[in-house]
Amino acid sequence: MASRRQLKKELNYICGELFADCVVLKMCDTCNEDLLNQTMLEIINLRSEYVSRVSHTEKGSVKKFYAKLREEFSAKAEAISQKIVEA
Repeated sequence: MASRRQLKKELNYICGELFADCVVLKMCDTCNEDLLNQTMLEIINLRSEYVSRVSHTEKGSVKKFYAKLREEFSAKAEAISQKIVEA
């Protein structure tokens, strides 16, 4: 596993890209602004939640903790990506 610092950078990067997609899409006239605003708030909360979880690692089964964290983050990021496509 890479360092916590690198993992946090990856989380920030992915959330930043999702947020940037929302900002660009928001400039279109045909988008659903309410859905995009809600999605942008979800992205901010997602980033905050997962970066704080990385900072406070559970003792004991560290590999399982990080594997579960990555799996959950990927699933939530994919769901948010689908919301952006729908908007």
